Amino acid sequence: MAQKGFFEALRANFTQAIPHARDCGMTVEALDQDGARASLPYRDAWLGDTERGAYHTGVITTLVDTVSGLAAVAAAARFETIATLDLRMDFLRPARRGLGLRAHATCYRLTPSIAFVRASAWQDDEAQPVAVSQSTFMRGTVPGGK
Repeated sequence: MAQKGFFEALRANFTQAIPHARDCGMTVEALDQDGARASLPYRDAWLGDTERGAYHTGVITTLVDTVSGLAAVAAAARFETIATLDLRMDFLRPARRGLGLRAHATCYRLTPSIAFVRASAWQDDEAQPVAVSQSTFMRGTVPGGK
């Protein structure tokens, strides 16, 4: 089991280590071996349908993929490289103008080479997700190690 310091260091530095996540303003809210929570503030530029005021689905996918990868690394309880192999997104309802996005991801199975993750994204009510996902990540090596 990883020490608390590992999770705090990962939480504090994860989005800073990923330029796209940093530029989007993504924030890791919570992190432990059981999962990760992150948020993304609202921006008008992220509307895919300005008439209806709905987010572009790519923005939701970005948040979900990032928090899912974070959950995979947290489940491994060590710093290691990962790569998204498969990401299935089910969009349940439009994400609305003016509200930020939040996501929660949990790694439910970890093998020596693959991490299996489930996630959901919502705006103001976690019980009413705008999207859910299931993904797999390839586990790599520990940086500087075996």
